[in-house]
Amino acid sequence: MNIVLSGAGKGIGKAVAGILTKQGHQVFVFSRTIQSDALDPNLHTFSFDLGNNDYKPLINAVQSVFSKVDLLINNAGLLVNKPFMELTDEDINRSFDVNLKAPAKLIKALVPMMSKHSHIVNISSMGGFQGSVKFPGLSVYSASKGALSVLTEALALEFEDRKISVNALALGAAQTEMLAQAFPGYKAPLTAEEMAEFIAWFTLNGHRFFNGKVLPVSISTP
Repeated sequence: MNIVLSGAGKGIGKAVAGILTKQGHQVFVFSRTIQSDALDPNLHTFSFDLGNNDYKPLINAVQSVFSKVDLLINNAGLLVNKPFMELTDEDINRSFDVNLKAPAKLIKALVPMMSKHSHIVNISSMGGFQGSVKFPGLSVYSASKGALSVLTEALALEFEDRKISVNALALGAAQTEMLAQAFPGYKAPLTAEEMAEFIAWFTLNGHRFFNGKVLPVSISTP
């Protein structure tokens, strides 16, 4: 499989990439800061900031490696932990740029490279899951992830004729730097590697069972 994965410089994304390449899949990964692994011929790296308005260099890099894309994992995310009344326009714009607009741009650019039975997986959050517990300081993060979840549902219908599946995983707590930023001192029940194992499996197999679904992946609050 040819797989494109955003936000793979650390944490869950990096772990997902490692799992998939070990299984023999070709994985194109990118983030703002990422290190190439010359010992892994299945891993293709590219440094890119999703807040950039010009996506042509990124898409050209993908096309230089892949003639087609089977799976896309929109994993990159930005968390701003700040009381709502203290949020700046830049905080809000940056959050929606990375958490909503970037996945939308990537999907629009890469769908022409996809074929029947391709699978798009958007990594959302329990913070953006309707009816879930919300937390002070995470309003714009939760809102942007909620928007990504709704986009997932809408695109599954739009791509129905193409036979491309679109699902979202609303992740609960896993021990990552982002979690530590949001909840200092909190110990998550899952490691980044454990969550990555599920994401990798779901990306490869989930579209056999689901389409247009936002699935909560959480055993705790947060």
